[in-house]
Amino acid sequence: MSATPAPIRYQSSDEDSGRWIGFPFRDGDIVISTRSKSGTTWMQMICALLIFQTPDLPAPLRELSPWLDWLVNRKDEVWARLDAQTHRRFIKTHTPLDGVPIDPRVTYIVVARHPLDMAVSLYHQGDNLDRAKMRELAGLPPLPDQGPRPNLHDWLVDWIERDSRPEGDMDSLPGVMHHLSDAWARRNERNVLLVHYDDLLKDLDGQMRMIAARLNIPVDESIWPTLVNAATFAEMQSRPDDLTPDLGGIFKDRSTFFRRGGSGAGVAALSEDEAVGYAARTSALAEADMLEWLNR
Repeated sequence: MSATPAPIRYQSSDEDSGRWIGFPFRDGDIVISTRSKSGTTWMQMICALLIFQTPDLPAPLRELSPWLDWLVNRKDEVWARLDAQTHRRFIKTHTPLDGVPIDPRVTYIVVARHPLDMAVSLYHQGDNLDRAKMRELAGLPPLPDQGPRPNLHDWLVDWIERDSRPEGDMDSLPGVMHHLSDAWARRNERNVLLVHYDDLLKDLDGQMRMIAARLNIPVDESIWPTLVNAATFAEMQSRPDDLTPDLGGIFKDRSTFFRRGGSGAGVAALSEDEAVGYAARTSALAEADMLEWLNR
């Protein structure tokens, strides 16, 4: 029997997947693994609603479902908070599954979003982040002034063409393709659930029922409409103080965290030739069957 390979270590200026090493899992734990701006908070909210079975959560979502590998949070404090929890735990990470210890007692949920839509949301979030505050909280020195940002179109074209290693640039196009390709390869494993962002948009009720079944969480039909309504984009957008992953004031405006939530903005930002170039680039980074599912 071959040994399980050691997790890959992913590191950036504000994340370190090495903080997962030795983490004491419990039976029933849920790990939510997504790329940035791909439905992380949405899936955290769905899990919270299923676990607590009420929209009136006992604490802000960022406390109920901490981001374990975020350097803004002290590792010992995050581990202690999770150890003290008595409810079924659901933990956030932006690390691909090959960077997280895989435990048969744990369910791993990966949310996939069209990479161009994810990138557009990432671009707009960049305007709302207090990066100096983030670096201060992570214990990093301030950066020199970077000057004005390029416009969305130019930034997006550069994002498509930029070549970088996923281990150090997880939000790059190669990083996104690696994250999703790894999850796609695991999609038939008993404790891995791959969810498409657009399926949540089109059939939130059906997707929540599927997730509840996979997590073995029964829900009384009398409260089901209330839970589904609480997971809609409009309802979540109305609760920025409770639901945004803000810690220590890293967002300039919490209310703009849930900016739009739809699909199609990425393709719309490109010319026809640039869209063809995107398709060629992704074809070199991922298998055709995964891309067909992802970009449908």
